[in-house]
Amino acid sequence: MATNTEDNQSERPTLSTSTSSFEALDPHDPNLSRLATTMFNKTADYLYGELTATLEDYRLLENMNNATITKYSDMKHIASNIAKNMNDLKEKYDTLQPYLDQIDQIEDSVIKLEQAAYKLDAYSKRLEAKFKNLEKR
Repeated sequence: MATNTEDNQSERPTLSTSTSSFEALDPHDPNLSRLATTMFNKTADYLYGELTATLEDYRLLENMNNATITKYSDMKHIASNIAKNMNDLKEKYDTLQPYLDQIDQIEDSVIKLEQAAYKLDAYSKRLEAKFKNLEKR
């Protein structure tokens, strides 16, 4: 019986165990070869798609980073312009401060003059009333 199984094995076609290619003299199943080629093509397409998707993700991140860099650069320029304008306004305010103090002093003087004018008006009305009283007598 041992010879029978050995004969059967020698009659059967054997597949090459090589992973890189089929041996030229080994018989192989053409259907299996076609299926293997299809599998490798589809695997290559899948890997290409995965790598392309990853590449697109990185491109998107790069575009987003570039947009962020541009936005922050714009914001930096705006902030520096605001700081410059604030310093200019502070300098102008410091320049005007003595005049503003004078205006405050003048306002205080005007208020005091107005109060004195009201008192003088009231006093003159009292004097006029007394004068009329004296005239009537």
